[in-house]
Formats: sequence, structure tokens, C-alpha cells
Amino acid sequence: MKWDLTKIYKTKEDYINDLNFVKESISKFSKYQNNLDNKDTLVEFMIFNDEVEMKLSKLFTYAHMKFDLNQKNVEALQDYQIVYSVYNELVQASSFVSSELISIGKEKLTQYLNEEKELEKYAFMIEKLFNNQAHILSTEKELLLSYFNAPMSVFNDMYDKLAVSDNSSVMITLTDGTELEINESNFRGYLATCKNPEDRKRVFEAVYKFYDAHKNVFASIYKGVIESNIASMKSRNYESILHSFLEHNNIPVDVFLTLVDTCKNNTEPVKRYYELRKKYLKLDELHTYDRFLELSTYTKNYTFEEGKQLFFEAIECMEEEFKEKAHKVVEEGRVDVSIAPGKRTGAYSTGTYEEGPFILLNYNNTLDDVFTLAHEAGHSIHTSYSNESQPFPTANYTIFVAEVASTFNEQLLLDHLLKTSNDRDLKIVVLQNAIDGLIGTFYRQTLFADYEYQAHDLGVKGMPITCESLSNIMVDLYNQYYGIDLNNEPLKKYVWCYIPHLFHTPFYVYQYATSFASSLAIYQMVKDNKENAFENYLKLLKAGGSMYPVDIIKAAGVDLTNKDSFMAVVNRMEYLVDELEKLLEE
Repeated sequence: MKWDLTKIYKTKEDYINDLNFVKESISKFSKYQNNLDNKDTLVEFMIFNDEVEMKLSKLFTYAHMKFDLNQKNVEALQDYQIVYSVYNELVQASSFVSSELISIGKEKLTQYLNEEKELEKYAFMIEKLFNNQAHILSTEKELLLSYFNAPMSVFNDMYDKLAVSDNSSVMITLTDGTELEINESNFRGYLATCKNPEDRKRVFEAVYKFYDAHKNVFASIYKGVIESNIASMKSRNYESILHSFLEHNNIPVDVFLTLVDTCKNNTEPVKRYYELRKKYLKLDELHTYDRFLELSTYTKNYTFEEGKQLFFEAIECMEEEFKEKAHKVVEEGRVDVSIAPGKRTGAYSTGTYEEGPFILLNYNNTLDDVFTLAHEAGHSIHTSYSNESQPFPTANYTIFVAEVASTFNEQLLLDHLLKTSNDRDLKIVVLQNAIDGLIGTFYRQTLFADYEYQAHDLGVKGMPITCESLSNIMVDLYNQYYGIDLNNEPLKKYVWCYIPHLFHTPFYVYQYATSFASSLAIYQMVKDNKENAFENYLKLLKAGGSMYPVDIIKAAGVDLTNKDSFMAVVNRMEYLVDELEKLLEE
């Protein structure tokens, strides 16, 4: 199954027409400057701005989807770069808006909102604007900063060029003489199936030698990312680097710090799990590339159609509207399934406001891929509810709540498999996947959040940001979180080069952990049939970006300012490890 991009643009001409519309519209922004202090003009501008932003969002989504199908396709790259360039022009042309709205004053704007129905949908945007007033500069300064948007984004482009475009498959020979072509997309599958420790090492090093060979370039790129973030923090008068990323969405810094502190100081279940794996698999040493080894002989493969059917069975207990949306988001043309040369690795859900969500997979027929399908379908279901329930200005939910729906679906699939199967080997695999998923979503993402916090602290304190200093942080964290000494596998200390989120979306990954904690609590309430639990969950999905994310999650029943919300995940980890240990001892 492949994406049908004609669902977004039927013809190239339609795409070009929208691109030309946005280009032509950019010059029209100037006529609104210094004129927004008029209700009728403000209404006209908001309608105009929404139309331009909606078309640009559609263009951007289409271009990046096309590029991600083959990042070695020069034409697709050029289209993506053109759209990104137009986006930067729009940022510059509209840079006056926030400061001008602030100059009008909250009282007067509120009066306009109350008097004009067309402006009601911008109420939360106005609230956020004035809550962040201290970090919005004068029109002249905002314009000046907008000029740096394009050059600062070069670091992201450099990372993609190096990590994807200039990366290639590597041929290796296993100990039995078998030759394999190893790349970013398939190496995890081989790590799960190679029984010989030396073979796993060769597969792992085939990928990570690239990062070793280019470690100094990656360090320079990341240094640029860090220093750009610090420059933005200082220019906008934020108290700290954390405030600069969290304050916009009114996320208390204590949420981040409590997460890191709770996670780092409650790692015993993780270390016990790794010791259990080491003992059961009879490993002399446990390396990070051993974590994909299965603990049972369960080897069933799942075609995409079989995986999809398994997902549908898992959500059968949900309400009809939810199930209908789940079927729609994985229909023909909305999911790109197969691994292909040049295709972006990993998986994600994207989409446009009018045309709905799309899913990218690199499906390799494993049970883990079935869980990935359920995960990404959760994002797409969330997008569907949000787009249908919210006007365009508040349809886009924040990253902070984005992982709730995806991990909720994973719990549905996990419980379905444990409940419906009497196969011991399957249960072991399912429990292993659940534990690995919890570690990957909660502990691993918190580790990376801790990492980027410490890496940025180097820059804030004016300390050297080098390959050595960046890698040393990772060595320390792997020992603290996992009890694993990376000095025994030195290439792994360059895992920071491997994580695109650190380069593209700083201070993004901690939200996987906060979302997972929220999702686990909400799922348990729904599972226990607590009064209004499912209705409150649907309200979260429908809320989009109409409230601050911490408030959206709190309305669904979870208080992330409370340490207990994170300890619930630790307790869940202990329970899963206990259950796995019982099965392994049978």
C-alpha cells in the first residue's frame, strides 16, 4: 500500500496554483500593517491570514511527504526547499502581527471578540499572545529576527543531508559467510534475529561507524542548533532555556524537572529487566544491540493486512464512531507501508486540515510493526477528531498531548493479545514489547530530554560543545538510567547523532514521556469504566489546540504537576517485569 498524494493535490497544476496564490498573497500583508486597530479590517485580515496559512500548510505537508518517500529525489528536494523558502518569506511578511495586536491592547481586542462572531475562534490565540507578551518584541525587532529564520534552519538541512542523503547501505559478512546489506531501515530487524553475538556487533557497527566517521561534523551541527536556541532565548528575554521552550504553551518547568528527577531516581525496574534478559539469554555481557533479541521462539510474521486486522480486533471494545475513524485512517492511499531506498526511516502521522491524516511506515512484518501501526493510527484518529471539532486556528494540537492517543492504542493492542491468547511464547513477546515500549517511550525519551538539557547547559555556561563533551554526557546517562557502560561498546556513545529529534525539534522528546504517563492513566480509567472516563478522553481528542495542553490533560483526569502521575508508570514497569519473570521461570 502506498500514499495516494492525489488526495491532497489531484494535479501538479493544482499544487502550482496554490503555491502561486501564497506567493502573491505575501505582498498583500503590508497593506494590513498599522491598520489592525479597526474591527472590520481585523476580521478581513484574520480570514485572509487563515486562508494563506491553510494553503501553505497543505503545500508544506505535500512537499515533505513527497520528499520523505525518496530523500534522494532531487526534484522532490527542490519542491520542498521552494515551499520552505516561501514559508520564510511569509514569516517575515507577517512578523508585525503579534506586536501590533499587543499594541491594540487586550481590553480592546476582547471587545472586538465579543462584538464580532467571526473573531470568536481567535479567543485562545489572543489569550496566549498576551500571556507571552514579555517575549514578543517590537515590530522592527520581530522583523529583524525573522531574517534569521532561514539561516538558522540550515542546521536542520545539514543534518538531513549528512544523516540521510549522504548515508548509504553497507555490505557486511556474517560469521557463517552470509552477506547482508545493512541500512538504517533494516538493521533493527537483523539485530532481533542474529543469534551470534559477533554478528549482532557487525550489524550494529555497520550503521554506527557512519556516525563515528562523521562525529565532528555532527557535533558542529548540533553546536549550531544549541547556540541558535540560546540566541533565541536571550533575544526574547526568557529566564532559561527550558522556559523558552515550555512557557509558550504554559507548561510549568516543574513538569519537566519532576519527570527527569522521578525517572532518573527510579530506574531499578529497568536494570532488573536487563539483568533478567542477560540471565535468560545467557549473555556474558549485555550490550545495547542485544535489546532487540526476542525472549521466546515466537516467530510469526504479520503482513500489513494481518497487522491491520489485529488492530481492528483490539479496538472492537471501543465505541462505533471511534472504530469508524480507525478504519478510515488506514484506508487505501492513506498509509505508505513498504521499506524503500531513500525513504525516510521510522514512522509518523501527518496530514492537512481539509484532506485529513496520512501515515508513513517502514513495515517489516514484525509484531513490533503491528504496534507501530496502532501507534500511528492513534495519532491519525486524534487528528481526525481535532479537525472535525475545531476551526483551523485551534485544530493543531500541541506535541505535549500528541502521544496520548498513540500510546492509548498500544495499550488496547497489548491487552487484546494478552487476553485472547494462550500461547506462552506470544505472551512473552507481548510482555517484552510492552516493557521495551515503556522503556523506549518513558525512560529512553526522558534520558534524551535529560541529555539535551545538559547539552544546552554547556552552551549557556559557555563551555566547549564538542564531540567529546557531547558523548561524555551520553556515557554518564546510559550508566545512570540503564546501568550500561558504553565504554564496552564505544560507538554507541554517538547515539545522539542518530536521534533526529535532537536536531529538528529540541525539547520535544520529553513529551513522549509525559504523554505516556497521561495515556496510561486515562486508559486505566477507561478500562475500569470510571464514570465519564471515555467521554473525557474524547474531549481531549476533540480539544485540538483550544486550551493549554496541561489543562487539556487535567480535564481528562491527570495532573502532571503531581509526581504520582509519573510513579504510576514506574509501578506499571515493575508489574510487567514481574509478570515476564513468572513466565520465563515456567
